Amino acid sequence: MKKLIAICAVVCAAALHSMACTNLIVTKGASKNGSAIVSYAADSHTLYGELYHYPAAKHEKGAMRKIENWDSGKPLGYISEAERTYNVVGNMNEHALAIGETTFGGHDELVDTTGIMDYGSLMYVALQRTKNAREAIKVMTDLVAQYGYHSSGESFSIVDTSEAWILEMVGKGSKTIKDAKGKPFAKGAVWVAVRIPDGYVSAHANQARIRQFPLATGKNSSISSKDMKRLLDKNVDVIYSADVVDFARAAGYYKGMDKDFSFSDAYNPVDFGGARFCDARVWAFFNAVNNEMDAYLDYAMGHNLTNRIPLYIKPNRQLSALDIAGFMRNHYEGTPMDMTKDFGAGAFACPYRWRPMTWKLDSVDYLHERAIATQQTGFWFVAEARAGLPSPIAGVLWFGVDDAATSCLTPIYGSSTVVPECFRVGNGDMLTYSPTAAFWTFNRVTNFAYLRYNAISADIIKVQQDQEQQAQKDLFNADEVILNLYKSEPSKVQDYINNFSVKTAEQMHARWQDLDKYLLVKFIDGNIKKEDASGFTRTPYGNAPSPIQPELPEKYRRAIVQDNGEVLRVR
Repeated sequence: MKKLIAICAVVCAAALHSMACTNLIVTKGASKNGSAIVSYAADSHTLYGELYHYPAAKHEKGAMRKIENWDSGKPLGYISEAERTYNVVGNMNEHALAIGETTFGGHDELVDTTGIMDYGSLMYVALQRTKNAREAIKVMTDLVAQYGYHSSGESFSIVDTSEAWILEMVGKGSKTIKDAKGKPFAKGAVWVAVRIPDGYVSAHANQARIRQFPLATGKNSSISSKDMKRLLDKNVDVIYSADVVDFARAAGYYKGMDKDFSFSDAYNPVDFGGARFCDARVWAFFNAVNNEMDAYLDYAMGHNLTNRIPLYIKPNRQLSALDIAGFMRNHYEGTPMDMTKDFGAGAFACPYRWRPMTWKLDSVDYLHERAIATQQTGFWFVAEARAGLPSPIAGVLWFGVDDAATSCLTPIYGSSTVVPECFRVGNGDMLTYSPTAAFWTFNRVTNFAYLRYNAISADIIKVQQDQEQQAQKDLFNADEVILNLYKSEPSKVQDYINNFSVKTAEQMHARWQDLDKYLLVKFIDGNIKKEDASGFTRTPYGNAPSPIQPELPEKYRRAIVQDNGEVLRVR
């Protein structure tokens, strides 16, 4: 009984934080066009999908910046403002720097409610103050050292035109912990940052991923935060807080030798939920780009927690931004966890399960899968940091709202200074419907699709693929125009960037509004209207012919008979 209760507690605890986010990372050597790529799904049942914008600005010396918790809006305090800040649209800035995150939580006692910097503020402040990944790591870790870290454990993806990094961070709690000499540890956070080798891909999804890493040996490959200036040395590929091992030992999370220390095992030990709800999403991505991932299926399913998947792998092909968008739409198709196959998918193969994620029947605990694509996505993006182009057009944020599987991305340059109306902050909210807000338009389409998913989603995907492929062509043409404007009329570059980003987004939104109407007409009342090349078919008298009415799959007919067959039987 105690074992059963413990397992249930583990699963339920994991379910609470497993509803959060997913990041996929591609280094420039693993991409088709030499771009570093990162994706991010901001998954929350209360997050409204909109596009944030922080314009570039100059600030008076001594100016202060108010920090509010990104999740709740609660004021946390003030920090010194930078004299100059850069333009940020969404999670990318004008220098093609992009940052994403997933929350892993870690030990509850390490949350410091007195800290000022929460994880959301860290991302957006760093984007406003830095030009590349290494600078961002320095600013983020400096900020928590100075002002304290308010959030629980977090994994950050930090990507620029040259490099891709994972930074994992967890606070030190509000209780004073002393080192071996009896001296209290400094407030702030413990952390480690690892550069993903070029030519490789990585990912994280609400489970700390960095395990063993090399400690400083006097060589450039690894340094501690005592020597942060050397972070800018391109030979450095690992950096960590100077007390990351000592603090874990003093707090009772680790007892071994320094050389064997694992950040994840100390600060976020993997359990069944961490593997099945979280790292399984990483496995799904890796499995799609590498033929050797069957070796880790037992770990992804939570059956063998010692067989952990590596931090990064080499893909079997080079990937594009739209390839990554496709992986963000994954529901474990073609694997033992395929969400379209089990009885929970219903008669129409819906790859979604409504919460709660864990449930009990006859004293046995069960779960619903948590895939990369999920219904409660607020916004999501695929950020493309393209080397070899001028900064204003090097960064492209492919941005979308709502469920990735049935929504669409549109390209927005990282230097855009105007936000499309359909994504504008304040155009509706989670409790206020707006017909001009993309979030509500996409939700109308997607929630309708959940009713008859296998049929309706097929029509959505046709439009989705066509729209994104056309946007890719339009982006290529826009790049050419802007490069020519740099030579002939540089004063017109910013206007062209803004107009392209806005026009493309609004065209996508208008197309989805039309799709919403089309789907309602075609699938109303559980019927499927017939079509030909010219549209919906009509009788010779102009009326709608008898619709298509597919029969339920056999296993669902059998289930109905088993449940109530004697009453329903035709006599």
